[in-house]
Amino acid sequence: MTGCTRVSPGCDNCYMFALYPRLRAMGVTGYATSPEDVHLLPERLSTPLKWKKPRHVFVNSMADLFHQRVPFDFVFETFDVMRKAASERGHVFQVLTKRPGRAVAWWDRYKDRFPEGWPPNIWIGTSVESQKYAPRLTVLERLPAPVRFVSAEPLLERLELAEWLERGALQWVIVGGESGFRARPMDLAWARDLRDQSNRAGVAFFLKQLGGVRNKRGGDKATIDGKFWRQMPVLESLE
Repeated sequence: MTGCTRVSPGCDNCYMFALYPRLRAMGVTGYATSPEDVHLLPERLSTPLKWKKPRHVFVNSMADLFHQRVPFDFVFETFDVMRKAASERGHVFQVLTKRPGRAVAWWDRYKDRFPEGWPPNIWIGTSVESQKYAPRLTVLERLPAPVRFVSAEPLLERLELAEWLERGALQWVIVGGESGFRARPMDLAWARDLRDQSNRAGVAFFLKQLGGVRNKRGGDKATIDGKFWRQMPVLESLE
């Protein structure tokens, strides 16, 4: 898929809107019109089945699988491929959405097609950039995925997530600052606080980048008090 629409302040400087015109100028399939037009690209669905070595795959980096313009049947087709890719290739898929309510509605309607339950190789998360949007986690919690995660990126203020962390609603916390021309700054104290909340709850913590206008300060620069934080969820069924 390509294309999406903004739903909250975390979308304001989304990289998709910046990259889209460049890809359109290059003639890449799926970028012929506006970035707010959602395009389905079913011909790409089978691609993961061709990758021989197991991978962690971020799904739809230029779209949201649970956008309201995406038919539920297409969501099922996508999940079906991810399910097959687990048994045939060992891939793990990370699905991130800002629309967890629609994800719940889809699952309620299609769960009977998954007699063994939610596929363990499909992790699902939602974005929470500020405390106002933390209730998205309560909605996400209704999905029976073995790994539910929060993407606090871009982190725009201090977050208090203990309520969800301590009751097991989350198995992974990802934190990152905003990057790009209009990047809003992230206070390192906000990231440090989320690390501490995660550690107290025994939840994996991953610091992705510190953000910045000219340099996103990822990789070796993404540290808290000189230490890298790149923890991943570990489940017996995925070991």
